[in-house]
Amino acid sequence: MATQAEGSGPQVNLFDPEVQQCPLDAYRTLREEAPVYRIPGTDIFVVSRYEHVREVLMDPQRFPSSAKNELMRASPTDVERGRKVAERFKAKGWLPAPTLAGRDDPNHKQMRAMFNEAFKPSRIKEIDPRVENLAYELIDGFLDEGECDWVSRFCIPLPLFIIGEQMGAKREDMWRIKGWTDAFFHRISMMLPEDRHLEMVDREIEAQHYFQPIFEKLREQPDESLISVLVNTVIEGWGRPLNDNELHAEMMADTFVGGSETTTNALAAGMKLLIENKDVWAKLKSDPDRYMRTFVEEVLRLESPVQSLMRFAHEDVELAGVTIPAGSIINVRYGAANRDESAFECPEKLDLDRPRAGAHMAFGSGTHHCLGAPLARRELTWGFTAVVDRFEDMDFAEGKNDFTYHPHFLLRSLKQLHITFEPKKR
Repeated sequence: MATQAEGSGPQVNLFDPEVQQCPLDAYRTLREEAPVYRIPGTDIFVVSRYEHVREVLMDPQRFPSSAKNELMRASPTDVERGRKVAERFKAKGWLPAPTLAGRDDPNHKQMRAMFNEAFKPSRIKEIDPRVENLAYELIDGFLDEGECDWVSRFCIPLPLFIIGEQMGAKREDMWRIKGWTDAFFHRISMMLPEDRHLEMVDREIEAQHYFQPIFEKLREQPDESLISVLVNTVIEGWGRPLNDNELHAEMMADTFVGGSETTTNALAAGMKLLIENKDVWAKLKSDPDRYMRTFVEEVLRLESPVQSLMRFAHEDVELAGVTIPAGSIINVRYGAANRDESAFECPEKLDLDRPRAGAHMAFGSGTHHCLGAPLARRELTWGFTAVVDRFEDMDFAEGKNDFTYHPHFLLRSLKQLHITFEPKKR
C-alpha cells in the first residue's frame, strides 16, 4: 500500500469555480489516472470510480458519516472557522445537531425510522395529485408569455411549494423561506470567504427564529402535517422526540434543502438536456408513458444534482491501492461515478433505452440512500409530463443565457435558464 504523496499525480482543483462550471474533464482525469485522489493541502480524498464510490457507501464501518471532530461539520477544510460558526449559532440561535446524513447506526437507523414513516409510500401517493396539479398550474401561469426563466418560474416553486405545504408553511412565506434555504445552500458550499460564511449563518438563524414558535405550538397542538410528525414523534431507542437543535438541523438540511433544492436542480438540468438533444425530445414526446421513467433516471445520472458528499475514514484504510489515513475526509464523487464507462455503456449519452437506468448514484446507496427519492422522482415525472403536454417545442432564449452554475463543492445548481417555447394547441 502507498499513501498518495501531496502534489503527485494529476493536478485537479475541484475548488476552482471554473472547473465546477464543467467538471466532466476533471472527473475523467480522476477516474483514469487517480481514482482515489488527495486534494493538495487538505485531508480530503476524492473517490471517483463507480465501484469505489459504491464500496465506500456500502461500508459504513470503515467509512462512517459522522466526523470525530464535530467542528468539521461546519467547515470541513477549516476547523477554526468551524469553531466561529458554532459560536455564532450558540450565541444567536441554536447550534444545528448532526443531520440524518451525518449520523451512523444505531443512531441513524433509529432516527431514520421516523423519516421512513413520514415519507412512507402511502403519504407519497396522497401527495401525488397535488404534485401533478401544481406542475400544470405553474406552466399554465406563464404559458401565454412564450418565454420565461425556467429556473425561477418552474424549477424552484414546484418542489419548494410541495415540501412547504408538507411542512405546514404558509404559501405567502415560501419565498422568504427560499432565501433562508439559499443561505444554507451557500453555507455548505465550501466556497465562501469567512465573512460571507458567517453572513449566511446569520440568515439561517433568522429561519430558526421563524420556525421555533411553530415547533412550540405543535408540541401543544399537534396536527397532521409532516412538521408535526417530526416535532412530536418519540424515537424508539431514544425515548424522546427531536430536540430544538435537531429540529433546526432537519428543517434546513433534510426537509427544505434536501426536499427542494436537488429537485430544482434536476428540473433545470433536464430542460437544458432536452433543448440540447432534440432527438431525445422528439422520442420522449412520441411515447411519454414508455420513455418518461428512463428520461428522469438519465437526467439524474448525467447531471447528479448532488455531485458529492462526505464520509470519513474510521481507521487507516486502503482503497484502489491508496492508503487513506484514519480521520481523513472521503469525498464520494457521485457526479464522476455516474459517468464511469466501466459502469455505463456510452456514459455521456442520454439514452432513453438504457437498461437498468436507475443504477446511478444520484441518490446515494446503502443505509444513507436518499429517503426523499420517491418524492423527487414523482416531482420530476410530473414536471416533465407537464412539459410534454404543454410545449410543442422549446429553445434557449437568444442572448439571455450564460449557463453559469453557483460555485459549490457538493451540489450542481444552474443559476438561470431562459427559454422560449411554443405552446401546444389545445
